[in-house]
Formats: sequence, C-alpha cells, structure tokens
Amino acid sequence: MPVTALVSAKSCGVTTSALALTLASKRPSLLAECDPAGGTIRAGFLQGEVGAGFGLYHLAAAERTGPDALAQAFASHLWPLDEAGHRKLLPGLTDPAQAGALVRTWPALSEVMHVLADEAGYDVVIDAGRLAFESGHLHPTLTPAAVLHQADLVLLVVRGTEQSLTLARHVIDPLRTELAERGSGPDGLGLLLIEDGPYRAHQVAEALKTPVLAGLPSDAGTAGYFTGGGRPPRGYGRSPLLRHARTAAEQLEAAASRRQIQRQYPSRPGHAQIAGVLQRLTERGGVRG
Repeated sequence: MPVTALVSAKSCGVTTSALALTLASKRPSLLAECDPAGGTIRAGFLQGEVGAGFGLYHLAAAERTGPDALAQAFASHLWPLDEAGHRKLLPGLTDPAQAGALVRTWPALSEVMHVLADEAGYDVVIDAGRLAFESGHLHPTLTPAAVLHQADLVLLVVRGTEQSLTLARHVIDPLRTELAERGSGPDGLGLLLIEDGPYRAHQVAEALKTPVLAGLPSDAGTAGYFTGGGRPPRGYGRSPLLRHARTAAEQLEAAASRRQIQRQYPSRPGHAQIAGVLQRLTERGGVRG
C-alpha cells in the first residue's frame, strides 16, 4: 500500500486533504501529522480530545532506544479516528519548538510507516506541511525531509487559482531536484488539485510541468467540519469531499503501483519484528483515554 506525503507552498488545504484521504480509504489507514510547524487535528477535528502527552514528539526518545522501541511507541501513540479503529491518527507536535528533537528521528519513523504500509496493509498519508528550503535543499528542521525522500508519492497540494500557482512555481523545481538527488526520484512528484478557481487540471499540470494525480472539490461544509470538529454536517458520509476522496485514493494507489512497476523497484527489506509489533498493537485500535 502506498505511503503518500502531502505538502504545500503555503497553507493550501493539506491537512483537510490528508484527513479526507485517510477517512475515505477502503483499507485500514493512518494519517501521520508530520508538519514541524505543529499539528492542528487534535485541537480542531478532535476538539482537544487528545492531550499533549500523546503523539509525535514522544517518539524521539523511543527512537534513541532502538527500532523495536520506536515501533512500540509509534503503535501506542496512534489514535482511532473511527469507532472501529480502522482509521488512525499519529497526532502532531503541539509546539513548533519541538521540531528540532525530531531531525534524527525522521528516517527511522519513515521506515516504521513503510513497514506499516508494506506488511500490515495500511494506506499511510503524511501531512508534511509547508515546504521550506535552505541553500536549495529541504530545510532539515522545518520540513520532515527524510519522510519526503522515502515516500512512494509526494503531492504538492495546489488550488486552481493564479495565487496558488504562482506560489507553487517557486517550490516545484527545487522539490523535483530534491527528490531526484536525495529521494526516490522525480517521478514520485505529483499534484493534488483542490478544484477552487478558474484553472482546470490540464491547465494546472501544464503550468507547473507536473501531472495532476488526483483532485478534490472545494467543499466548505465538510472542510469546516474537518478543521473545527463538532457535529458532522448533514449528509457528511455522502459529501462531495469524501466521495471524491475515495476516487482520489484509488487514483493515488494506481499511480504508486505504476511507478513501482515502471521502475522495477526491489521489495524493501522487511523487518519482521517491527511488523509483528505494529500488527499486534494496531489491531487493538491504539491507546485511548
């Protein structure tokens, strides 16, 4: 199953899109809030239900102990997003000042997420936040660089507006170069289009010289619920955002599969012990309360 990282040039609906893809997946799924600027789901969609003693920041200490300890901590910090526990959240940072502690944790954490995808069959969606560059490369603290390097797909979230395309033009080439030089290749880069504005998918793809791999509608009602929580809007399960997110998830899986076939990727070496830890703990639905 694919590990898909979502990024933006500026605030552009990354978290809403990532949450929609996670909730719409037909398989078990995980949303990892890896934005160094801080996660917003616990205070918004979950309305403070998850305390600060839970989430991404606490994995840094476990990583220093070893991969099995990291896998145990990772699984115990997953929060269920649905009653059945099939869709889970790794809550993000509560304070951007914590980001420095994760610089050495990102590679190992990325490996754990790939094991979850490859061995436990999860769709993994990563909210990687806003791109930041330093000397032409991804900033080591302000972006989860290693996570983007190892992702099966990296999607730049854009809107069909002139402002959004202008901002995207400044980051698309450096991001493509980064993936070519330090990641899994530039062919892993694509666009996720929020269908808001006058420009259509083919125009956006042409303007940014990058394929639009999926699109989501501008659905203010459902997006507001994802941002602020509370009572779901009427017809939430059949909302345009969730309906299109189901299609988008299938399109992204197909794109990742095509990429794997075209590049003839060798299978990643499995880590049976980590896979076993994740499988046992995720079957219990994470830790609540």
